Amino acid sequence: MTPTPQETTAPSNSLIAKLVPGSDFHDAWAVPAGDAGLTALGQFLKAAGQTPRWVSACMSLRNRVVSLFGLKNLGGLENLPRGKAEADYRPGDRVGIFTLFENTPGEVLLGDRDKHLDVTLSVHVTPQPAGGASLITLTTVVRVHNLLGRVYMLPVTPMHRLIAPTVLRAVGQVPSI
Repeated sequence: MTPTPQETTAPSNSLIAKLVPGSDFHDAWAVPAGDAGLTALGQFLKAAGQTPRWVSACMSLRNRVVSLFGLKNLGGLENLPRGKAEADYRPGDRVGIFTLFENTPGEVLLGDRDKHLDVTLSVHVTPQPAGGASLITLTTVVRVHNLLGRVYMLPVTPMHRLIAPTVLRAVGQVPSI
């Protein structure tokens, strides 16, 4: 059975923790890793590659609606480059709907910067003692720049609180043999 992600706080030793104070929105969700051998970026790629259809449909709707207001179409979370190896990703590369900001084995920072808001997403790996499954924490931090950003966040905030743990749930799945 796949564990259910639990709401938590950003890991205190994470890169994203310093972005939380003063943010307009932040949340964090954690789940034990189903595949502890993956790096932080590998965990993100696993989750994005298994995006549920309803989440993809929500992103498609989001892209159609925001285009009416001149905001950019981000595509879909699952739109990863086919055949691109994890080791080939570099800061500045697109990874699904996000840009890769920083990448270490223990944490990856991805996000999007725009005139109306900045979004930073962290996938952080916390190894557990005695061979326990690593804990994977997905933290999102948003800084809003203007009224359009505030209006945008009104429907996005409750949807994010449904989507983030749903997408993270894939990380808890044990690989099939």
